[in-house]
Amino acid sequence: MPFPLYLLAVAVFAMGTSEFMLAGLLPDIASDLEVTVATAGVLTSAFAIGMVVGAPLVAALARNWPRRSTLLGFILTFAAAHAVGALTTSFPVLFATRVVAALANAGFLAVALTTAATLVPPDRKGRALAVLLSGTTVATIAGVPGGSVLGALLGWRATFWAVAALCLPAAIGILKGTPRGRENAGASGGPALRTELALLAQPRLILVMLLGALVNAATFAGFTFLAPVVTDTAGLSELWVSVALVLFGLGSFAGVTVAGRLSDRQPGSIIAVGGPLLLIGWPALAVLADHPVALLTLVFVQGTLSFALGSTLITRVLYEAAGAPTMAGSYATAALNVGATVGPLIAASTLSSPAGALGPPWSSGLMVAVALLIAFPLRGVIAAERNTGPRSLDQANGGAQGRGTVQER
Repeated sequence: MPFPLYLLAVAVFAMGTSEFMLAGLLPDIASDLEVTVATAGVLTSAFAIGMVVGAPLVAALARNWPRRSTLLGFILTFAAAHAVGALTTSFPVLFATRVVAALANAGFLAVALTTAATLVPPDRKGRALAVLLSGTTVATIAGVPGGSVLGALLGWRATFWAVAALCLPAAIGILKGTPRGRENAGASGGPALRTELALLAQPRLILVMLLGALVNAATFAGFTFLAPVVTDTAGLSELWVSVALVLFGLGSFAGVTVAGRLSDRQPGSIIAVGGPLLLIGWPALAVLADHPVALLTLVFVQGTLSFALGSTLITRVLYEAAGAPTMAGSYATAALNVGATVGPLIAASTLSSPAGALGPPWSSGLMVAVALLIAFPLRGVIAAERNTGPRSLDQANGGAQGRGTVQER
């Protein structure tokens, strides 16, 4: 894989740490800024919504800009937002910095996904995506637990400073390692923005975006509320919450690594095998949650399956959006973050149900079940041919119509 991909992954690591780190910092932030924990929790929602809205909006604005300068600008803006957040004593200002950081993160990830696809041969998008997403998975393994420890020792502001500092070597790496030139299709006679946006009406693209959002919603529903399952149901100490989060992160790293090697040419196999296993895994975790060994084992397994299936579906978004060279990354980013926003909201609503702390894993299983019910009859549409390059949506749809029906290949 090209070295610039790993530099982009470093930046994604810093941004992923920021996206998830507030879970362990909210009580400290609430106390310091004299707001309730519930009010402080709005910071998480602001970031997630900013990611969903920001991905297509910022990508559209930046489509004619040179990619290297754009990536550098986004990451420096992200770092500056965290520096201001670390200095402020005003909750509204901190809220504003989270919105700015989310917009910068969304823009960066949208452009980075598109850039990653151009750095490799057309049939290796899955492997490129795996390298890029490894930044997020490493953030769940090391960045988020590390941020929580740093916040506990030195206060929440130290964690914000650490994220800002992480952005600097990533910025230098992007400056030195990303190819020069106006490499955007929009800047060199590529499709018009209207043409790229029109692809969102194509059923194949809508399908893979929907499935990606559902699987990611299930992932974040279970991941976000893992702590009460560990402490309340399994009866383990709070120290084991960090252990469970690290195990989930290790599983997610394994999942994107395996999927990266298979998702380009065998996406149907990953969906056919990983989907049912993921569906079984969430209810199994709920049923066996009072057995610590089984719980921790399933946390690792679910992390692996969730990210293997999720990254495969997001790779299909990049393939199906091949006719939108400057906007494809934003479509993938939006699908990821719609799931990350909706999943925890659904899971939170189950905490007051009779299922209690086990409501989130049950809701995760339900969302995976919905995804599979949609995917199974259309599995031939999702599992693209073994080709050496991505097909445009028009070609794909035209080929399907020419055959009369779409059969699994």
